[in-house]
Amino acid sequence: MTRVLLVDDQELVRAGFRIILQSEPGLEVVGEAADGASAIRLAGELQPDVICMDVQMPGMDGLQATRAIVGDSSIAARILILTTFDRDDYLFEALAAGASGFLLKTASPEDLVAAVEVLARGDALLSPAVTRRVIEQFSPDTVRDIPAARSTLPDLTERETEVLALLARGLSNTEIAGTLFVGEATVKTHVSNLLAKLGVRDRIQAVVFAYENGFAVRGGGTPPSGGA
Repeated sequence: MTRVLLVDDQELVRAGFRIILQSEPGLEVVGEAADGASAIRLAGELQPDVICMDVQMPGMDGLQATRAIVGDSSIAARILILTTFDRDDYLFEALAAGASGFLLKTASPEDLVAAVEVLARGDALLSPAVTRRVIEQFSPDTVRDIPAARSTLPDLTERETEVLALLARGLSNTEIAGTLFVGEATVKTHVSNLLAKLGVRDRIQAVVFAYENGFAVRGGGTPPSGGA
């Protein structure tokens, strides 16, 4: 059973999310919070698997709560940011703080359920629409060129560099496989290897690394093709 904590300052929104998630076998809403401080407290007490986190809330917002929860080694929950995109800058900071996924509040009930299940499996939810808008808009204005960035991690192969740049554009494993003309299993191997080499826990953090360290550029630029 996947345990979910709902965090949103609007009671009606929480009620809607609860109805959607509780109707799905295997999902259980174990608690609700209306602000970041309560979210931190309940995350420690209830030990949920996934936290659905609003961004803008009175008092402590979702960004501060995300940073505190991810930084607490006693809490293993993964955080799904739910947003209306009215504060894009918060979203990029939430990525850097350790959120494992994003979902628009306008998404369908099926998308919400799927997102929670993805995070519960230990994966990251990287929507292309969210990734391109948030990461590209709020990544540093000046990034190092690809060769300079590559030199900082000599163990990253050319193919892994390509995969990293494609991740930064929000592509799924299937889309990356089609772009590089390789099998999806091969892409999964490349992703696992580069996450280990970068020392990051999931695709979200790999994307942050890519933009902050020049492995990807604004507008979806990719590094030059290389070996396998």
